[in-house]
Amino acid sequence: MEYKKINNLLGWLCFVIASVTYILTLEPSVSFWDCGEFISCAFRLQVAHQPGYPMFAMLGKVFSLLSMGNNARVPFYTNMMAGLASGATIMFLFWTITMLAKKMLNKGGEAVDQGRMYLIMGAGLVGALAFTFSDTFWFSAVETIVFAISALCTAIVFWAILKWDAHADEPGADRWIIFIAYVIGLSIGIHLLNLLTIPALAMVYYFRRGKNVNAGGAIGTFLIGVLILVFVQYFIRGYTIAIAANFDLFFVNTLGLGFWSGAFFFFFIIAAILVGGIWYGNKYQKPLMTLAFLCVAFVYFGYSSFAYIPIRASAGTNLDNSHPDNAFTLYGYLNRIQYGENPLLYGQYFDAKVVDQTEGNTLYRKGETKYEVSGKKQNYVYDHTTFLPRMYSGDGQDPQFYHEWLQIPDGQAPTFADNMKWMFSWQIYQMYVRYFLWNFVGRYNDADGQQSMTAVDGNWTSGILDGTKHLPKSVVGGPKIPGQGIQLGNTYTPLYALPLILGLFGCVYHFQRKKRDALIVLLLFFLQV
Repeated sequence: MEYKKINNLLGWLCFVIASVTYILTLEPSVSFWDCGEFISCAFRLQVAHQPGYPMFAMLGKVFSLLSMGNNARVPFYTNMMAGLASGATIMFLFWTITMLAKKMLNKGGEAVDQGRMYLIMGAGLVGALAFTFSDTFWFSAVETIVFAISALCTAIVFWAILKWDAHADEPGADRWIIFIAYVIGLSIGIHLLNLLTIPALAMVYYFRRGKNVNAGGAIGTFLIGVLILVFVQYFIRGYTIAIAANFDLFFVNTLGLGFWSGAFFFFFIIAAILVGGIWYGNKYQKPLMTLAFLCVAFVYFGYSSFAYIPIRASAGTNLDNSHPDNAFTLYGYLNRIQYGENPLLYGQYFDAKVVDQTEGNTLYRKGETKYEVSGKKQNYVYDHTTFLPRMYSGDGQDPQFYHEWLQIPDGQAPTFADNMKWMFSWQIYQMYVRYFLWNFVGRYNDADGQQSMTAVDGNWTSGILDGTKHLPKSVVGGPKIPGQGIQLGNTYTPLYALPLILGLFGCVYHFQRKKRDALIVLLLFFLQV
């Protein structure tokens, strides 16, 4: 059987294995945290919390219809959406691995012999199925949450850029890049995590189309990729609505036209600029310019799913977060205004006191026939600030938790060293590294374990040395159900670090055989983590 047919069949086999696994282990109803909100928004096409998930809600609505009028079954079918999306993610992951493995083993594009085909397919199966049963991915695959479909978008765009890479010298190959732009636009309506693939995609383009590839060019391309990411995140997703709101303010308050008239006029200007740019690039034989304008246009096409937000807000749905039925409220909604502003590079410590405040931009709200001034944005000045503030929240019990975690005596002000210790011990280790090790080394139990770095509950373990430890019942098991022999609470899952070891061996081998591809995969890994 030829390579292409086997590759396709095994990819679909991975989809079936993963999808059946997830469907058999689906949450039967509503699970914790945001799932209830997302199910309600999908079922009734309502407005979720900021910054909005319109594409997710519309896809969820389609799956909710499978309940055939039985409302009690709606959560099961929206959960199934996550299961099938996760199964498709595994399928695209398999095809991504086989494409990368083929590039490593088959230099020059010669036909794949049987021995190499077994190696390639084996690598794809091991990688895809290992990820299928990983802790975090399986968890998100069985409930109505945005991360399952977001992972699918990420898998699709990276698979698509590798398809482009394989056919880049053929006529019409750049349609894959336009397809990627459209998926990225759609993914904004699901979760913003997919945008972090852009720098890695830019590196693939540079290594394939660059004439004199070198370290300086690679660094420059990475920075260009970051600029494209910033452009999509802040201009297309954010400032498009901000500028549209100011156009609307002029059209409504000065010209006396209806709400959204100015915004639609601005959208017409954007469309005219994009069409003009595509026409100019075609007429004067500037393919890169044409491609750039087409990509921006297709990102906007995908992003247009956000028209759902003001449309459904105007319908007066029961769940209507912030009621974003006008351009100004929509801009605040997209920028998560309800959560406040968190300092990233410079800002206050959690014990800081406000010593001054300055006025910012004028705030508007929708009136009966025009926009009305609702006040001025207030910018606060604090007395205790630092570079790279990680411990900034003075809300609720947050200050107490900072003191307990870092063992800062009461009444003592935090230092920059405390700030860095919090970043590395809590934000990086406890909230990232620990989760990573759950998936690829092993896990004591299913407790969240967020209160301690050293406690057994919720911690990671390889299982190799656990025989010498006196493990508590929360790890090795609990009471048995009489007459059934079923032991409760037994979620001890040591993996003996085998997935991590395989991954590290694969990473080293990849760098030895194909440094550029390995660098792209490593970059994608760090951006997505």
